[in-house]
Amino acid sequence: MEKIELEELRDRVPCAAVLGQAGFAIDLKESTRKAVKYRRSSDIIIVIHDGKGWFDPLSDAKGDVYSLVRHLDGCDFLEAFVQVASLVGFEPNGAKWKRQSRAIEPEQSIPERWEVRRKPWRGSATWRYLRDERRIPEQVIRAAISQNVLKEGPYGSMWAAHTDAIGVVTGWEERGAQWRGFASGGGKLLFRLGPQQASRICITEAAIDAMSLAAIENSRRDTLYVSTGGGWSPATEAALRALGEQPDARLVAATDANPQGEVFVARLRELAGEIACDFERLKPAAEDWNAMLQDAASA
Repeated sequence: MEKIELEELRDRVPCAAVLGQAGFAIDLKESTRKAVKYRRSSDIIIVIHDGKGWFDPLSDAKGDVYSLVRHLDGCDFLEAFVQVASLVGFEPNGAKWKRQSRAIEPEQSIPERWEVRRKPWRGSATWRYLRDERRIPEQVIRAAISQNVLKEGPYGSMWAAHTDAIGVVTGWEERGAQWRGFASGGGKLLFRLGPQQASRICITEAAIDAMSLAAIENSRRDTLYVSTGGGWSPATEAALRALGEQPDARLVAATDANPQGEVFVARLRELAGEIACDFERLKPAAEDWNAMLQDAASA
């Protein structure tokens, strides 16, 4: 087959068509404009590049529409080509991502964009969102502000910084009542709250959950509460490995009580075994730590 034929077909069939045919559905709550999350039971695929690219956040798998078919079905390239050709014009049923693009960010570096944002203050929109809607206690909010990992986002949202080992901001989780995303152009590493040299490292999937677990445990002095932002990039794994290699380190898998959370548990257990550090599974009584915190506050 001609290269031009392959490329033309690739342009005509989006990854969403393959996923729709395979029984995946969009997770609107977890999606952003540039990265749309699809779920099928415990399987997760993130579609990027306006539907022409994809990656599996729980493995190194990624590519175009042909490699997606091969990833899902385990077939060879010729079979993948035939399947993709059969999907020309196919429109998957279900919800579609419709969020409007945000305004173009000024041409500044990630650390510069972080520094120009205001810190939350008592009574600000971000403060109210965290305290009133998320039930995060004020002392935890203040601790995050004092460590420079929490900023005011647009429209009452919060920005929770991901940093490297020396505190340089690489990106931030964005979360609000009507918004969930990650810094445009930023890189997921780790959100970190607590003593940086702590021996006990509790690993969650979201900064909101890291702060919630800190609240539930009254911010243990021996614990660093971290969030991967729901990802598992090589950089994130390297950062977790560095934390686990500290003297007397214990990796605590404090991920969600669902199939995706258990996939993270398996990866963290394997990592702990590779670096010979202690390991523990800490499971929330609700689906995640913030849900557990809110349940306790409403009781």
